[in-house]
Amino acid sequence: MSTRGDDEPEEVPDLTVVIPAGGAGTRLWPLSRQSSPKFLHDLTGTGRSLLQSTVDRLAPLAPDRVLVVTGARHADAVRQQLPDLPPEHLLVEPSPRDSMPAIGLAAAVLERRDPGAVLGSFAADHVIGDVAAFQESVREAVAAARRGSLVTLGITPPPPPPASATSRWGEPLSMPGARSVRHVEAFVEKPDAARAAEYVQGGYLWNAGMFVVQAGVLLSLLAEGHPDMVRTLRQIAADPGQTAALWPSLTTISIDHAVAEPAAAAGRVAVVPARFPWDDVGDFASLASLLQEESDDPGLRVLGRRELVVNEGSTGIVAAHGGRTVVTLGIDDVVVVDTPDALLVTTRAHCQDVKTVVATLQRIGREDLT
Repeated sequence: MSTRGDDEPEEVPDLTVVIPAGGAGTRLWPLSRQSSPKFLHDLTGTGRSLLQSTVDRLAPLAPDRVLVVTGARHADAVRQQLPDLPPEHLLVEPSPRDSMPAIGLAAAVLERRDPGAVLGSFAADHVIGDVAAFQESVREAVAAARRGSLVTLGITPPPPPPASATSRWGEPLSMPGARSVRHVEAFVEKPDAARAAEYVQGGYLWNAGMFVVQAGVLLSLLAEGHPDMVRTLRQIAADPGQTAALWPSLTTISIDHAVAEPAAAAGRVAVVPARFPWDDVGDFASLASLLQEESDDPGLRVLGRRELVVNEGSTGIVAAHGGRTVVTLGIDDVVVVDTPDALLVTTRAHCQDVKTVVATLQRIGREDLT
């Protein structure tokens, strides 16, 4: 990979980075909540939130061309965390409509400037290892996108939980600057556990929600199934003052369902097999795998203030954010998350079930905790 200096990567002149920053991250409750979702938190102990880390690894590729799309509820927090982001580079959704309207709005805004410009969409709440390898994969994806493809970055198993979409890759595509890119033969959204296990054996790649495509191409693909949405998004891009009035009319749908699946069926999707570690921090078991074990306490991982945690013979993860001492005694694979107004105690085996707690709290009228 060519660089400027020893460490600074060379920018990609026609790339604009789009960072959809949404979702409540309910499996990480009570750390992640509707008012303070996981992308606003430092979950890996680096001193930077997941959103800030996402910008850090992508901004060198597209200096001054980073757009963040977030909900009205989180706009102020995003501005606070990203003080150098120009005001016009923050696109605010009046209400959640899933990923397609969010990314589509960014595409419509970008299309007005340059329909051939390449849009790279990368979620705000993922953890990426080997940033240099990630940036090189993005470069390859951009090269393929310039040829008119919708390009994904595919993750090699072992997989995340089977709530992720998958793609079956096919023959290599001969494209300058994209040695690894391959044709996608099929794109399957959210297979069940049994089918996901079959896909692992069959060599499928996991979709990580990273898409690279020309703005005009994305809107053209979207228009094939959702022409009204494209018209509305272009109206909003032309006159942002209409956002509040027009936004509720948009269909709530993911980019996977709206564009990726039909585009794959039409032979329009390519994939760059990722050669970097990736994690979407989907639950506390996943988070534990990203944290270092305590050197003086093998088997225990701590997020927050280590001095507040007293452990006697337990393993697992403790998130100490409540300002009080947390003591664990003789429990294997424990998960303790202490915050000022809520305490979660469970085990790694039940981490996927934490979202049901959020549903229960909402059902009994405790929305103040969700």
